[in-house]
Amino acid sequence: MPKAYLIHISGIVQGVGFRPYVKILADRLGLGGYVKNLGGGEVEIYVEGERSGEFLDALLNGRPKAIYIEEVKAVEVEPRGARAFVIEKSSEEVQTPSMIPPDLAICEDCLREVLGGGGRRGRYPFNSCSFCGPRFSVIRRLPYDRENTSWSAFPMCEECAREYSSAEVGGVRRFFYQGISCRNDGPRLTLLDSAGRPVEAEDPISEAARLVEEGRIVAVKGVGGFHIFALASDDGVVAELRRRKRRPSQPFAVMALDLETAGRLVVVDGAAAELLTSPRRPVVLLPKRDGSPASPLVSPGLDREGVFLPYTALHYLLLSEIRDRFAIATSGNIHGEPMCTDRRCVLRLGVADYVLDHDLEIVHRVDDSVVRFTAGRPVLLRRGRGYAPVWVKMPLRLGRAAVAFGADLQTAGAVGVGDKAVLTQYIGDLDSFRALEDLDRELRWLAQAYRAEAPALVCDLNPAYSSHRLCREWAGELNAEVYTVQHHHAHALAAAADVGVAEPFLAVAIDGVGLGEDGAAWGGEVLYVEGPRYERVRHLTYVPMPGGDLAAVRPARMALAYLFKHFGEDWGLVERLKLAGRLPGGLAEAQIAAREIKSPRIYTSSVGRFLDAVAAALGVAWERTYEGEPAIRLEAAASGGRLLQLDAEDQVELFGRLVELYLRGADVKDLAYTAQYKLGQILGKWACETAERKGVRHIVVGGGVAVNDYIIAGLESVCGRAALPSKTPPGDGGIALGQLYYLAHLGI
Repeated sequence: MPKAYLIHISGIVQGVGFRPYVKILADRLGLGGYVKNLGGGEVEIYVEGERSGEFLDALLNGRPKAIYIEEVKAVEVEPRGARAFVIEKSSEEVQTPSMIPPDLAICEDCLREVLGGGGRRGRYPFNSCSFCGPRFSVIRRLPYDRENTSWSAFPMCEECAREYSSAEVGGVRRFFYQGISCRNDGPRLTLLDSAGRPVEAEDPISEAARLVEEGRIVAVKGVGGFHIFALASDDGVVAELRRRKRRPSQPFAVMALDLETAGRLVVVDGAAAELLTSPRRPVVLLPKRDGSPASPLVSPGLDREGVFLPYTALHYLLLSEIRDRFAIATSGNIHGEPMCTDRRCVLRLGVADYVLDHDLEIVHRVDDSVVRFTAGRPVLLRRGRGYAPVWVKMPLRLGRAAVAFGADLQTAGAVGVGDKAVLTQYIGDLDSFRALEDLDRELRWLAQAYRAEAPALVCDLNPAYSSHRLCREWAGELNAEVYTVQHHHAHALAAAADVGVAEPFLAVAIDGVGLGEDGAAWGGEVLYVEGPRYERVRHLTYVPMPGGDLAAVRPARMALAYLFKHFGEDWGLVERLKLAGRLPGGLAEAQIAAREIKSPRIYTSSVGRFLDAVAAALGVAWERTYEGEPAIRLEAAASGGRLLQLDAEDQVELFGRLVELYLRGADVKDLAYTAQYKLGQILGKWACETAERKGVRHIVVGGGVAVNDYIIAGLESVCGRAALPSKTPPGDGGIALGQLYYLAHLGI
């Protein structure tokens, strides 16, 4: 007797060809029923027939890679007499939340159609199918249907309509694919000059490539926003781009046509190749190759280059016509501002000579994701395209929906439902009002998409944070209670949630700064964490932070603080280390800093500030033009270094020993290596001793400095393997996860 099943499936099952796949499978098995999208991003299937028992096994085991199934609920029901299997109109009903699909890089099949040269999709720059192309960046609302995306502006031509309506014509890649298009009905490219006037060109892509070849700077609209394309091999072009973007030294990302081209720039091993060619297609920081044709101005003072591969046909076609086969592809913004998503914004920047625009609206700004390897493990620095807004499953469930507002630098927010934490894409630094608006808008969108009604609100303890103030504004609007979490407690909880730890654990929280319970600037702590409670077991020795935030911008100020803390006020050492000359105000500023050190307004235990001090004392870096610059340069300076034998009980003594060796002529790369490795050993020793005393099994590492190779290596040399986050950034881009996990521990 025929059986019937009602099935609800959550995961990445909308916008990835799932319904066509189900329809084709059901037809093959001779089953009746339906499949439809529901309003929470999930899919409902009703199936009946003699072979309905085979259906579920075939569904789960033969699906295409783009489909990710997290949860299946199937119940046997009474047959309804359905003879045909149909794709029904989507419903607004919500059974269980499901993942909103991220943007996926162009697949091999679509790229072959583009490069084949003929037909409606030969050299078509927007080619995509059920298994690739824009998703999150074009969604206005759920469920994921064409009318709910910016594809709705492009009515299908007759050929696309036939592919969309028939599995025999469209196959699984195009049948019922919501973003179906071709050159007859899809978006159009327009080439503009810097004043916004159209530039006549038979082929805008070829013309844009020619302009880049000539040394011009061209803004190119991609999936989640504009990139600025420029020759990466020409010092003069790179220097001019830096001037226009007001970005004196922050590294640029380089897009390479393929793995072979990338291999001319950086060292690509198997793990790196897998990341570079994955559907997520992030920027990957890899060791520079000797003799690389890229200008040293692309990433000055660093030993790694950020490279990524084309993820749209447009990018591939553009790079294939540039002689180098690689080019700078950096965010279309000026320093400190979010990436542009429309023509008006990019023309207002005044950075590009030309603009290659198209008319597919970007609904959600989505920056490129950035990954590096730390201690051989891939770690996210920025979670954007390809990753967001895929949720992170927490080990504990929330009692009700919640909204987390993250931190203020390189941040993201999150919405929590049940055991799911849905982080926004990378938002950026909230000292930009546009970035703060983005955070507000994206959190509201996710809250609506996941039906997060009457949510609990949680934010950083620091009332000076813009994210904290935004949280308070929501609280007034919703009449909601606000929960606050100390910054490093949130980092610790984020790391634990990421790696799946629910029991009490030890955390090494290392970053630049976070307001502590005592009013000091924390950033180098060993915490014993029992859910919503923590004990600050050990921390780096407090050192004055002369000038407060100014000390984070001018590392020589921190070098003075450390120097005087260890040696006393020794101006002879200041002169020998040339520290006054490394301050914009020279000796006068150094003397002001000295007075501030004697009567400090704020103390810090920050690992970031320690690394700043070492970088300035060793002459590696004495200004910060982008977040973490001195520490990043210090890590680069340690490449090829060796460990020097010295003893130090804390970081102040370590600084003093390093200065003594430096003044005796020790190699800077050895000193840089030793500074970071030994600091890791100090922290690791504290963590191990505490873990043994407390009887805990898990040690996690979180905070922005948790990506440092040498610190992690030093820590693990005395403490064994520590857990690093892999699904979210260990820095402020993942801190909203920790804030939600805090509420989950409270049972809220």
